[in-house]
Amino acid sequence: MSHPLLPKNVTRIEKEATFRFSCHPSVVCFTDCCRQLELALTPYDVLRLKKGCGLRSEEFLDRYVIIEQEEHGTFPRFYLTMIDDGRASCVFVSDAGCTLYQDRPGACRAYPLGRAAIRQADNTMEEFFVLLQESHCQGFQELQEQNGATYCTEQGMAIYNHFNDAVAAILQHEQIRQGKRLSENQIEQFILALYNLDQFRTLLFTGQLAGTTEVDDTIRQRLVDEEELLLYAIDWLKNILFKK
Repeated sequence: MSHPLLPKNVTRIEKEATFRFSCHPSVVCFTDCCRQLELALTPYDVLRLKKGCGLRSEEFLDRYVIIEQEEHGTFPRFYLTMIDDGRASCVFVSDAGCTLYQDRPGACRAYPLGRAAIRQADNTMEEFFVLLQESHCQGFQELQEQNGATYCTEQGMAIYNHFNDAVAAILQHEQIRQGKRLSENQIEQFILALYNLDQFRTLLFTGQLAGTTEVDDTIRQRLVDEEELLLYAIDWLKNILFKK
């Protein structure tokens, strides 16, 4: 299967390929990668960040997220807001590092690695890694050896990949590949289910969510867990968008 052409500073690597990299406060460029960037947020990123902030979903979206809908784009995109400090710094970065480090987004965890997951015809996911080597990053001068598989494990990427792959079943659905466009109502449902979980739960529990019936106490108790709720919301959205 062919893959998209990659920029010159991005190299595809095998899972077991080794590279030298380490990031810590003694590296001279520490936190430079947290500035001058467009940080796209996945649904699971938002779930973790809003919990780390102690905010409800809608509050977090209002304060910290920019939602963009391109004229010819299928899905809206979500970006973390940056501070207007002349360096376009992440709202959560400090001189000492990330203030929400335990709940930092997947892209921050994996840096300088990127992971692509492509949904196949049999619904399996083909994954591959890329290595991003930016000119400002001095972490590559460190002596610590890494490889894609172990580095992702150390950075706690498994749970992020699990949810990202679940969402990919929507983003890469066959109907989308064939050119399906979303209505305004479907775009609102996309935002509700994947990024505004607290409102989604309220509508579900009060019987106001399209395509659902009253949920019993067992389901209610299970969906108090936000990770379970997100998986439920992904399935709901898939059925709403792609029902025959």
